[in-house]
Amino acid sequence: MLRIDHVETNGTFALDGGEWNVDNNIWLVGDDSEVYIIDAAHNAAPIIEAVGDRTVRGIICTHGHNDHVTVAPELSARLSAPIYLHGGDRMLWEMTHGDTTFIEMHGMQTFTIAGTDMQVLNTPGHSPGSCCLYLPEANELFSGDTLFQGGPGATGRSFSSFDTIIDSIQKSILTLPAETKVRTGHGPHTYVKDEAPHLEEWIRRGH
Repeated sequence: MLRIDHVETNGTFALDGGEWNVDNNIWLVGDDSEVYIIDAAHNAAPIIEAVGDRTVRGIICTHGHNDHVTVAPELSARLSAPIYLHGGDRMLWEMTHGDTTFIEMHGMQTFTIAGTDMQVLNTPGHSPGSCCLYLPEANELFSGDTLFQGGPGATGRSFSSFDTIIDSIQKSILTLPAETKVRTGHGPHTYVKDEAPHLEEWIRRGH
């Protein structure tokens, strides 16, 4: 049976010479025997504790900003699990982890866990390689920093684009079933039906 666990960690997001203190959501998707970790923020200990004695099939990073990949290599080493990241964010990954390797994932790639398919949706805008993970059978979407309760992820920093993130949200997220639950990279969850009516408002405000 599909099981989704949540871990929240706190730390620093750094880019373009600025630093911000942030709380990050980490999601564990699997069952009682195996699991994928979605994002690897700040502190490995609570993530490893949440994994327990389960086998970790992989560490999937929704994008390459340092607050989402901080402890990916540590988790990979301690849990004997590969790291997955879209190749569009290689330059962001290298800012944090240099030439440490990861497996490039691609849009429409599928991970299967607990008898459920988890589809990779490449949703650039917050960063070129930003991805969401969609579980159609479970009506669940892990949106990383592409969509939050109240609007798109930030696009005011290097390698980001507001027009691109709007296009990604419009074509890849708002086309999903209205009841799809959106589990975000920061803050509370939302639903496609609650965000879809506000698209034009976001476009007018420009963020």
